Amino acid sequence: MYVITGATGNTGKPIALSLLREGKNVRVICRNEEKAIELKERGAEIFSGDIADENFLSKAFEGAESVYAMIPPNWAAEDFYAFQQKIADATASAIKKNGVKYAVSLSSVGTHLEENSGVVFGLRYLEQKLNAIEGLNVLHLRPTYFMENVLGQIPVIKQHGIMGSPVKPDLVFNTIAAKDIADYAAKRLLAKDFSGKNIQYLLGQRDLTYNEIAKVIGNAIGKPELAYVEFPFEGFKHALLEIGASESFADSMNTFISKMNEGKVLGDVKRNAENTTSTSIEEFAKTFAYIFNM
Repeated sequence: MYVITGATGNTGKPIALSLLREGKNVRVICRNEEKAIELKERGAEIFSGDIADENFLSKAFEGAESVYAMIPPNWAAEDFYAFQQKIADATASAIKKNGVKYAVSLSSVGTHLEENSGVVFGLRYLEQKLNAIEGLNVLHLRPTYFMENVLGQIPVIKQHGIMGSPVKPDLVFNTIAAKDIADYAAKRLLAKDFSGKNIQYLLGQRDLTYNEIAKVIGNAIGKPELAYVEFPFEGFKHALLEIGASESFADSMNTFISKMNEGKVLGDVKRNAENTTSTSIEEFAKTFAYIFNM
């Protein structure tokens, strides 16, 4: 039995679908059962509830040999790190209680930092909790900056005709499509080819700057002059608060971006064949344009 958390999200759903196509028994965990209808129709067992609830999660993991573990985003959490800790604690407890043998966790670049890593610090905590479980074979995926994050630029483009964030315009960093993370996770869950405690970075198709991303996105949406502007951190925080983010989340995001700008998020990880994935920013830009024009 495979159990997939975050099963209606950008990585959980395609992982579940991949496993179902292989004829595996799949149980999916979600907060809203209506969003999991497609998975149910394809044969998945649905568990609807709060993954921060240790009792619920323990029941959901009963009979599981393999788990895909993740902490879903919650921009509105009053204390973002405490929110992450609560889910990590519940996940680790449920895995340990049920004697789960394999787990793939969704972590992130930046979790090698021992402090001041912002929004990914709770993912480091999740890694540590899972690593402490005796007998669990775990693979922590550390993907880079999601291409899907760029979708948050749509209101900025429509209202102001620019793209922008506190990320430096000429900073070279990695970007990855969520579907490539899902493909990799499903492959490793199916193979069960890992033992002990493991880390795998996923760095996307190639390195980019936000200036280059803006050019590709601009061409895709018929705005070849689209420019990227570096925003001040305080202005970015204010914008996040306006769309419903908590102050805790906004501050954590700014801390993470600050580490990006300092070149500390990736550490000394080098690109290789295993951590390079296939989806290019040009391919993703087609999805961006479709959503932009909806």
